[in-house]
Formats: sequence, C-alpha cells, structure tokens
Amino acid sequence: MPEIWFAHRHAALSGSEIRAGDVEKAPTVSVGMLGVDYRLHDGAYQIAKIYRGAVWDVDARGPLGQGGVDVHEGDYLLAVDGVPLDATKDPWAAFVSKGGKIATLTVSDKPQIDDDARHIVVKLLDNERRQRYRSWIEHNRAYVAEKTGGRVGYIYVPNTGVSGQNDLFRQFYGQVEKEALIIDERWNGGGQIPTRFVELLERPMANYWAVRDGHDWSWPPDSHQGPKCMLINGLAGSGGDYFPFYFRMRGVGKLIGMRTWGGLVGYSGNPRLIDGGSITAPTFAFYELDGTWGIEGHGVDPDIEVIDDPALMTDGGDPQLDAAIAHMLDELKRNPYKKPARPAYPDRSGMGVSEEDK
Repeated sequence: MPEIWFAHRHAALSGSEIRAGDVEKAPTVSVGMLGVDYRLHDGAYQIAKIYRGAVWDVDARGPLGQGGVDVHEGDYLLAVDGVPLDATKDPWAAFVSKGGKIATLTVSDKPQIDDDARHIVVKLLDNERRQRYRSWIEHNRAYVAEKTGGRVGYIYVPNTGVSGQNDLFRQFYGQVEKEALIIDERWNGGGQIPTRFVELLERPMANYWAVRDGHDWSWPPDSHQGPKCMLINGLAGSGGDYFPFYFRMRGVGKLIGMRTWGGLVGYSGNPRLIDGGSITAPTFAFYELDGTWGIEGHGVDPDIEVIDDPALMTDGGDPQLDAAIAHMLDELKRNPYKKPARPAYPDRSGMGVSEEDK
C-alpha cells in the first residue's frame, strides 16, 4: 500500500501545512521523572499515585513499577541523590538534568528522614507519557469490565498510523473472547486510511474445530462476532474521520459521542524544500458512492449523540463511555452471538461418509 497521509488535526481543513526546516533551536535541559503524581502533605512531597499500565504492559513500567522496587503510593519522597527536597519548590526541581539517568531516592512512610528511611536506586524517565497513557487505557478497560461483569471489552485506538495499528491489535487479541467490544477512537490523530482496522473488527467466522483436550477453537482465531460500538468526538479527524465512517458503512456497530473533526483530505508526494522544511497542499479529496462530497468540513455524525459535558466529567466521569456500556449491555440482551453447539461425533465405522455428514 502506498504511503498516503491525511492532514493532521492541527492543520487547516485544506490539508495545507508549513513545517520548519533549518532553524535555530534553543538549548533544552532534561528533567527526570518517576511517572507519579505528588501532593504536598505534612510539609513534604508524598507520592499520591504511581502510573502504570496493566501487568502485561512491559513497555509502560516506570521506575517505581519495576520488580523489587520498594516504593508505594503514600510514601514520601524526601531526597534525590542525597539532597533533601525543598518543599517550597516544585518536586521536579530536584530532578533537573537527570532525565534518563540513574538516581538514588530517599523515601519513607513518614514525612522526615530518620533511621527508617529507605534508599532506592532507579533509572529515571525523561518522558512519562507512555506510563500515563497505558494507565488511562487500563483504567477504562477495568471500568468497562467492572460495569459489565467482564462481558464487554474496551479498545483504544489513538491514531490510524503504525502506533494505532499496534494498539488495536495488542488490545484486540487480549479481548477477542469478550461478548462485546467498545472501540474508542476519541482524539484519534489520523494517519493512513484505516480500512484494515475495520476489516479486522468485522472479520467473519468460518468454522469451529472440535478438539479432544479442551475448548473448541474458532477460526479464524482473530475473529470477533459479538456486538460492537465506537466512541467518537470532535477531536478525532482525518484518518480518525474515516475510521468511524467505514465502521458504520460496513455495519459493524453504532457511533456514540460527538461529530468528528471533518478534515478528511489527503496529501501525498509534496517535495521538501532545500532547507529541509516542507509545504504541503491537498492532493486528493473524499466523495461518496452516491457522487456527493462528504466528511470534509463537516465530519462524521454519531448515531447516538452524547455531549461530553464537563459537569459530568468531574472525578474522572465519562458520560460517553457510560453510554457505550449501556448500549452494549442492551445489545447483548437483544442480539448476542450464539456459538453453535458441537455436533455428536459421526460414526466412521463404515465405508465413506454418511449423507448427513457430507
């Protein structure tokens, strides 16, 4: 497939972008990070939350999530490399120039250094985005599982590029046995044309294999037959516009949330400038099978509109996700997938195959 990219959501709807080339860059200084939230308590910085993904997310284990590291939520961070933290400054001031480096942390369950304080050696992060991102996905997955008794799975797709494909597949295979799936593409940053994403989600079942020593196998093994829906919002665009468009066109499920961004216009083959920068111009536009223009400048409308009301989002509330959960539970009542019963093994004692087994 040729490499074809849609306009990023920060571009104008025309698909035009200007990217800097040979320009001066200011010096930067790294800051070490632990992948945690702090709170000031009893005059010292306490570790309020440690961000980590699921237990299988080996790529999202921060310094305090490694095996054998004796630091827990509620502990106080009292010193870094032997220098006590100054509670009148941000906690990150103690980590300036330490990003990606080894550091010794002094921690305790008390807000002062004494004989009970522990000294922990860790390698600091210089970016904790992955830990926070995986933690958010795992929180949503666990929330959906709790609210549905484990019947419904949750998959987040951040874009339609390589990382989006990776996230879709890594989450899909782990939840393919769920009775229903919620596909969340809110804030989808686009990328390539995501036809293969939808083809995975609508892949038909061909047959089952009866095995002697366990549960029957479904084939293909990467096929999910239960009901599905997709969460969308106004900050999903470009390939993030096409994903819900094709999802609905193929009849995979309902779209829930708010209308998408409406930037489905592509550019391809724009040469770079001599200084390494670039100026892109739209080179292809989307129109529908009925011969009308669609999506660009408008977006994809939801089947079930749910406004992301900030008043309902306090303390981590997510009215759109709640609506998707309710819809999937209703679909499981009305239209669940029913696996065929395994037939009795045929009598092969004679010659050939009987008429009923052909």
